Amino acid sequence: MKLFVRDLTVIDASYLCTDRGMVGESWILDVVMSGELNEMSMVLDFSRVKKQIKQLVDQYVDHRLIVPAKSPAIHTAATKTGYATVDLLREDKNIHLHCPEQAFCFIDAETVTIESVTEHVYQVLKDNLPENVQGLEVALRHEVIQGAFYHYSHGLKKHDGNCQRIAHGHRSPIELIVNGERNAELEKQWAKRWQDIYLGSEEDVCSVSELNLSECAKSVSDETHYGFRYTAPQGEFELAIARSETEMLTTDTTVELLASYIAEKVKPSLSAADCLDVVAYEGVGKGAMATL
Repeated sequence: MKLFVRDLTVIDASYLCTDRGMVGESWILDVVMSGELNEMSMVLDFSRVKKQIKQLVDQYVDHRLIVPAKSPAIHTAATKTGYATVDLLREDKNIHLHCPEQAFCFIDAETVTIESVTEHVYQVLKDNLPENVQGLEVALRHEVIQGAFYHYSHGLKKHDGNCQRIAHGHRSPIELIVNGERNAELEKQWAKRWQDIYLGSEEDVCSVSELNLSECAKSVSDETHYGFRYTAPQGEFELAIARSETEMLTTDTTVELLASYIAEKVKPSLSAADCLDVVAYEGVGKGAMATL
């Protein structure tokens, strides 16, 4: 007997890539389990499986920075108890972090792909299900988006949950509606602007020389990189990332403020009489709207 659960949860995370840098992603998780019926004539109760699997995914994968541990461009080291440095070496666009270990998800692969993350999720889940569950299939997929979208990474230090981690992200649609009609050209322009972007807040900026990074970060400077540092409930977070792959905001980077920011940037390109609605998403099926 097989039990399937589609749209069980969404993994919102970022990953490191030698070509693209830090990439925000959103994957929808589907699972299929097979096994003998239990005393309740079930393989596993739906409410229980959703809660149990989602808890495992949230604990080990979601809202983390996914790091391809076998990549020759990746260097990692433990520092003080519970902390680690992670470095992605890619010419003049190196990325350097020093964070609590729970901010990272190390996968046994040279590159991060939907297949390698699927295998990692499978390994996380397979040994944590009831004995009567004999088979497990895991599938990750992207939301089908009709229109423009971007990949962004950020951190929200004031958040109580895992959003406080300095390098997690989303794959998000963008809808720009002018006088009641979507404007595909404006949407494409904004998607290009925020393709694989890190969104930083000015109040978190510091000199890269002040960060507690690894020896691999010696070559970076304030001319090439932004330094970010903050303390949140889960600990101290530090990041150095290329200026060319960052957009700086004067506010926090909640989706509510991102919707307002986009509206403020787009409105001057329109006539004074035009009405602009911005629908900004944070991953799959959730977001905020702003009107100017």
